[in-house]
Amino acid sequence: MEQKRVTLANGIELDVIDTGPRDAPALVFLHGFPESHRTWRHQIAHLADRYRCIAPDQRGYRGSSKPQEVEAYTPDKLIGDVFLLADVLGVETFTVVGHDWGGAIAWGTALAGQANGRVTRAVVANAPHPAIFQKLLYTNEHQRKSSQYMRGFRDPANDALVREHGLAAILMQEIKWDRPSEMETEEREALLKDWQDRDAAFGMLNWYRASPIDVPPLDAPYALPEGWTPPPLPKLTIPTLVIWAMDDLALPPENLEGMDELIEDLTIVEVPECGHFVPWEAPDEVNAAMDAFLARTGYL
Repeated sequence: MEQKRVTLANGIELDVIDTGPRDAPALVFLHGFPESHRTWRHQIAHLADRYRCIAPDQRGYRGSSKPQEVEAYTPDKLIGDVFLLADVLGVETFTVVGHDWGGAIAWGTALAGQANGRVTRAVVANAPHPAIFQKLLYTNEHQRKSSQYMRGFRDPANDALVREHGLAAILMQEIKWDRPSEMETEEREALLKDWQDRDAAFGMLNWYRASPIDVPPLDAPYALPEGWTPPPLPKLTIPTLVIWAMDDLALPPENLEGMDELIEDLTIVEVPECGHFVPWEAPDEVNAAMDAFLARTGYL
């Protein structure tokens, strides 16, 4: 799959896969940390005969623009990139598909896009709804323990380690949920090469540093802070598919609880015995779930 260089109206340049019939419904695939558009390689190969499949390397990743200031990675800018990408590719309406951080941006894109009519459907894989995730970080021991790596990613005391050894060094220090045996050797080697780019390493870490999510330390009380209220988000009204790998060590299944109260037309597909990177750890299950969902909602 050949990438092309696209310049957004905000000056950000993205390397993008854009394949499939130009007049077909568009799917915009958003990858997560610490990967690339390759997260979705199996789904794009499966769907590109019927859909226009668009998959950027998002800002901060690989060859795409990598501003180094933290404020360049606030969620509004990352969501804005998605709409500006659709603009420059001449895509009026689209289905947003996201995993991990790409899923977090997909939630925001869906909420904004239902209001302006540009996003017709959402597919989210192992990315928590923002209202649920923050609450779990305050109250759920499993989720808070699993998310302590975010504190490490945000700590400038680790910058020297990253500058000297690249992103892989901080991943080895902070993350306990990687399953390298699950990934094809050539894909892993390509990622390890990507992680050597120091500007990309700090670009990726800045996604965490610019996020408003509060990750308390393990010794903080397991209770909602006094006066805390959930973010004032509207209900999601567009058809939404949530695919959840049940053995995700970073994001336990409790993230599914209460989702039906936040989304009007919700389909949940659970994938047992699968870790965090469900698009390539269980590609057949993800493809089947997307096929069924896209067929059911095909009138959009």
